[in-house]
Amino acid sequence: MSARIANPFLHAASSFKSAIALERSFSESTIEPVILDLVRLRASQINGCAYCIHMHVTDLKKLGEEGMRLHMLDGWRESSLYTPRERAALAWTDALTLLTETHAPDADYELLKSQFTEEEQVVLTLAIGTINMWNRMNVGFRSLHPSGEIHRKSS
Repeated sequence: MSARIANPFLHAASSFKSAIALERSFSESTIEPVILDLVRLRASQINGCAYCIHMHVTDLKKLGEEGMRLHMLDGWRESSLYTPRERAALAWTDALTLLTETHAPDADYELLKSQFTEEEQVVLTLAIGTINMWNRMNVGFRSLHPSGEIHRKSS
């Protein structure tokens, strides 16, 4: 696969600057950085954005996350590895990322409301919308994640 635009970030510079400023503002909220990155990773999994999956796995590892929680994220509903607050954020992420299928169900909102203040709900919703925008940019333009070296066991 090759990129459709080598570096889309060189174009529409003022728009990207604003998007990055919005992204940075989330760190000023009371939402834990791990939750924000789990949300980003989960939306990226749903959208199949390898570029963002790579980025947010890397970010989560820097925050001290280890293998199994990262591996189990795609099956978070069946896993006991996530806190009630994380589960509420992940349910809301799934609901909003798959909006045409879910229509943001009341049950998911009630779960969100039980774990997050109104301000946090708005910030989390903005973070979900923003990662979905980044996913669409990277998937749409076929942005390539860093490849690094792949080690395979010889047969």
